[in-house]
Amino acid sequence: MLSGPPPAKTPSGDELLQRFVTGTTRQRRSLLKSIEASSLELAAMGKDVLSAFDPEGEDWAAGWILQVLQRHQSQVLPSLLTDQQSGWFVAPSSVGIDYGPLQQELLAERFEQADRLTSSALRQLAGPEAERRGYVYFSEAPCIASLDLVSLDRLWTIYSQGRFGFTAQARLLAALDGRYERLWPRIGWKDDSTWTRYPDAFTWSISAPEGHMPLINQLRGVRLMDAVLNHPALVERR
Repeated sequence: MLSGPPPAKTPSGDELLQRFVTGTTRQRRSLLKSIEASSLELAAMGKDVLSAFDPEGEDWAAGWILQVLQRHQSQVLPSLLTDQQSGWFVAPSSVGIDYGPLQQELLAERFEQADRLTSSALRQLAGPEAERRGYVYFSEAPCIASLDLVSLDRLWTIYSQGRFGFTAQARLLAALDGRYERLWPRIGWKDDSTWTRYPDAFTWSISAPEGHMPLINQLRGVRLMDAVLNHPALVERR
């Protein structure tokens, strides 16, 4: 007779989803591959697969489920999204910007396109002069609408397992004692003394270093990024 413990029972799709919903960040990360492997079962749940989440929130577990379905069971997404053009999460703007295209790019993990849309939105939010010159001055960053900056940050957080976004960058900077010269290599923007060349040398995937996206033109120094990360709306989120 064979000895030893009985084989572990494979959790059902419902059980796996419950673990993912209620787990800590570490537990959730350990379940990422299992969630992806269960895409067919998740798709069969219909709208119930997202019933534990709030469209006005920023739980990245819901973002990962949507990305898994986009990868493997995209035919079910129309039944989950009330408005396919806008996306599942609510992303309001106080100045009338439509963040639906950004949400679509992030959902499809087209991160380079999402980054370009984010840069465009920041220029629009900074004002006509920033749009005309093609970049934002650090002095314009405090005037950016709080609601919009939070919407941008939320969407990047949601669709990156919490790894990207302004809040992620600010958290890393704080852990490095506010030293930007240590942040650049940590987030993959610099290697030794060489700046990462845009766009081809950046890693446009979920495997990029934490805080890698969205990009802010570091070649102009730290003042712009510092102004964005210390915007009152983002400080309040931390």
